[in-house]
Order: sequence, then C-alpha cells, then structure tokens
Amino acid sequence: MKNTEANHTVYPRAEYPRPQFVRKAWQCLNGEWEFQFDDAGVGEKEYWYQTEKRVPFSHKINVPFAFQSKLSGIGDPSFHDVVWYRRSFEVPADWKNKRIILHFGAVDYIAKVWVNGQLAAVHEGGHTPFQADITSLLREDGNTVVVRAEDFSRDVTLPRGKQYWREKSESIFYTRTTGIWQSVWLEPVSPAHLRKVMITPDIDRNEIRIRTFVEGYPASGDLKVQVTVTFGNDRIAEDQYSLRSSEQLRAIGLGDFTDHGQGRLWSPEHPNLYDVEFRLIQGGEVVDEVQSYFGMRKVSIEDGKLCLNNRPYFQRLVLDQGYFPEGILTAPTDEALKRDVELTKEMGFNGVRKHQKTEDPRFLYWCDRLGLLVWGEAANAYEYSEEYVRRFTREWQEIVERDYNHPSIVTWVPLNESWGVPNVQIDVRQQQHGLAMYHLTKSLDDTRPVVYNDGWEHMTTDLVTIHDYESRQEVLEQRYQTAESAVEAMPANRRIFVGGASYQGQPILVSEFGGIAFKKSEWDGWGYSGAENEEDFLFRLKAVVDPMFSSPVIQGYCYTQLTDVEQEINGLLTYDREPKAPLEAIRSIMMGR
Repeated sequence: MKNTEANHTVYPRAEYPRPQFVRKAWQCLNGEWEFQFDDAGVGEKEYWYQTEKRVPFSHKINVPFAFQSKLSGIGDPSFHDVVWYRRSFEVPADWKNKRIILHFGAVDYIAKVWVNGQLAAVHEGGHTPFQADITSLLREDGNTVVVRAEDFSRDVTLPRGKQYWREKSESIFYTRTTGIWQSVWLEPVSPAHLRKVMITPDIDRNEIRIRTFVEGYPASGDLKVQVTVTFGNDRIAEDQYSLRSSEQLRAIGLGDFTDHGQGRLWSPEHPNLYDVEFRLIQGGEVVDEVQSYFGMRKVSIEDGKLCLNNRPYFQRLVLDQGYFPEGILTAPTDEALKRDVELTKEMGFNGVRKHQKTEDPRFLYWCDRLGLLVWGEAANAYEYSEEYVRRFTREWQEIVERDYNHPSIVTWVPLNESWGVPNVQIDVRQQQHGLAMYHLTKSLDDTRPVVYNDGWEHMTTDLVTIHDYESRQEVLEQRYQTAESAVEAMPANRRIFVGGASYQGQPILVSEFGGIAFKKSEWDGWGYSGAENEEDFLFRLKAVVDPMFSSPVIQGYCYTQLTDVEQEINGLLTYDREPKAPLEAIRSIMMGR
C-alpha cells in the first residue's frame, strides 16, 4: 500500500500485539487513520470527538507510527503537542453477545478515547498499554473511534526518555514521539474472562506458581480454571481447580523437570520455553481460552555472585535504545525487531540493556524465543518534581505488571544516571524517591534484582552498576583490579554511593562503557572516543572490552551501543543496521577471545 502524503512504502504492522496472552479472535486497527494537529487546543471545545457532525481532518496517518516519523506518512518533527486521530470500524457479526475490548499498546503521553462520541477511556503514561470495554457504546450501523493525544514537549519533569525538549536533536537526545506509537486492536471476550495471569517459575521446586485474575467473577462462584502445560509435543502437566475469588494462586509441579545438564531451563544458550493453555470454564462450558508460555529460569545473587539458574553467569550486554531511522521508537516491522535480537546474538552478546525505553512486547517475545537477557528500564524524566513522582510511580508499576512474565527480563532499572533525581547526592527527598522506587519494585517482583540508580549515586541496590567511558586500557585494568578500587573511582566525577550508603559486597557490573565513534555511513555525529578506520575501531574495541574479562571483580558489562542513533555514531552497527566491522570479529572481542 502507498500513503498519499509521502512516496514510500507503508508497513502494515499487523502481527499479534500481545504475544504472551493470545486469544484467537482479534481485529487489528492499525493502518490509515484520519489525523489532525490541534496546536490551538480547541478540539474538545469544538467537539471534534462527535461522529454526527464530523469536523474534517486534513491529514492521513499510518498507525502505529508517530507523526514525527517518515513511516507515518507525515514526517513532521516540529512541536505539535495536541493531535487527534479518527477511524471507522465494524465489529464482526460472530462477536455478538461478547464484550468488546479496545486495546492501545502505547500512546505518548495522555490519551482520551471516544467511541461513537462517548468517552471510553483516559490514560496517562507514554509507554504502557491500556484498554476499554466499549460494548455499551457500539452501534449496529458502524462505529467510529476518536483519540486525542497530548504530549508535553518542553516539560523536563515528564517521563520522556531520550525524547528531546528542543526541536532539533543534539547530544544524547533524539526526535520526539507524540501520540499512538504501538498497535491498536479489538478483541471479543465473554462476560467472565481472564484479565491477566502472573507466572512465576521456581526451578528449585520444579514448579510454576500461577496467579489468575478474572474479570466478571460471578457471585455464584461457578468458575473453574483448566491449565495445560506442554513442552514441544509432550504434555507435561494438567490441572483444573475451582475459583473462590476473582484472584487466585495455584502451584503446579512439572514432573519432567530435572537440573541434570540444565534440563529444560531457559537461558540465552538454551531458550527453552513451555507452552501453557488457560481455559476458563463456567457451568461446564469453556468461555475463555488463552495461549501463553513461560521459561523455567532463576536469577539470584549467591555469595556476591550474580547467578542464572544457580550458576555464576557473566552478562555480556549491549546498550540498545530501540530507535529506527524511519519509525523512531516504532520498528518498521516485526521482522526488524527480530533481526535486532539476531544481530545482537551474532555479535557475541547474551543480553541487552534496553535504554530509556520500555520496548514493544514483540521485542521481548523475540528475546524470549531466541534467548537474550533484558534489563527492563523506564523512560525517565530529566528533572524532579512532585508531579513527576506521581506520574513515574504509576507508569513504572504498569511496566512491571506488563512485563512480569517474560523470562528474558532479568533485572529492573527504574532510574538511570540520576535522571529525574539530579540532586540525589545531597537532596534527601530525591534519595527517598530512589529508595521508594527500589522497594516498590521489590514489593511487586521479588524474583529479579533491582538497580537503585544505574551508573552512579547508589543507595540500597542489588547490583552496583558503573558507567565508565575511559578509553585507555591500562586505566581500566587498574581501576577494576579490586572491588574497593572500582567503587572508589569516580569515572564520571560522580560518587558511586550517596546518602551514607556504602558497598556491601554486591555484584559489580560496568553497565555503560565504550561508545567508540566510527563513521561508516552518510551520518555525521559524535561518540565518546573516535576510530579512524575498521582496524583502529577493532583495536579500540578490544582495548576497552579486555579489561572487563581480566578484572577479578567485574561480573558483567554493557557496551555502548548496538546501533548509531541519529547524531550518535558510536554504534557497532550503523543506524540502518549495517555492521561497522565483520560480525565474527566483533563477536570474538565481546566474548573475550
């Protein structure tokens, strides 16, 4: 298909958007929508959401691509903080007598949604999903959905990640994303249906713990859940139990499971996944079916060692910002997300630190399937305020809830480099906010390590993570000879600990380093140090990576970065994902050979 406003191919993005909670019936609403800028902010006063007397919208946009991107068909990077979307849709006839749920993967930053002129949903938070039951708002003669999205381009207290508050990108900041940037879709459900499940693997007990959350739980309590676990063609476990409340916990043993030779454990080297089918039964009739999966894996810290599946495990991560030349935060295709995972593994990494972005669930799906560790991170604000605390705390809870079941996620990183808490070294309120985020995360998920403030200025933290862009090999080797020399160093002129906190024997990882600039495309830009040619690039790369392996205290690293991004040319790949050196040469260095 061709977009009338730009001469380029439009990608449909029609893959199933929620791969860990799959129902067979669904309808994709991606594609062409009507679109309008509302710079004067008059849309609500003039009832643009009404369907009887439609106000003409002057643009077409390709959802789910933001208007700043080329793939949207608009490609306007200038400030437009209020935008409107509109499209018609029909509900399939065989969905009759079902509840119809309208889903949004992510809308940056505040979304209001009307269906047939009636308000259906309001959501705040640019990286997390929301939904609305629109059954009572539907009409038999056709339906219209209208979305008003409001961003705050210049507000530095907004959880925004790398989206710049000035019009043109510069330094470490990039083009903004406003409005819909992940998939929109419909699904039919029965009045009683599974709202979500939480799956917690326990490899030590050879079991999974399943918490089911049921919407429309009947007063009679006449509901049962049937769980079937398979691995390949083998049926591993079956269980059926009555529900006594809308939320229920069940432990299911896996009789096949054995630790000998790591069995069917999940790891980057062996991304084994079990499939699980949930059926909700009411009065003997199946009223809901959901397909999911899980990985049997454990992340722990034992005697100061960071472990995967009860074995010390050295994490070789790469910083991945998840930007794309034509889609900005939205990948052009599902295949592009998969290819990023494949390229990362081909270069010898076993994980990524997803930086200043909560990634599309399709990316996490491919990490689960192909075997890649992920550090789950938020898009941070830049300055502190009470309004920031309210916004960020809510969105972070939604992030942890959305991604809890992914075996690939092994670490939570709510804060990075004191973003949002720039005075955390001396400001007690900002210190307490960091502590609150650490403990809040632990209260939501006690199975994964939590980093207090990635890079420096830690207080209570499970991992000590350090950002160090030193390029001299001998300096790095000396700095990381002991734990004491590592935590006493100030590579960014920042203390590693603040607020009276001190090193307590936690695993130490260098979670940003390298950043070697090497221009190998038409892009001009900068990096933390520069290479003149491919040979020089590989020499410099080895000089910063080798000290990570020779150090007796470092338990993992995160190299900056996977790809060039806009004006940054310090990627191992160009912005178009072309390797700057042979993949095997990079792989050899990244694996310490």
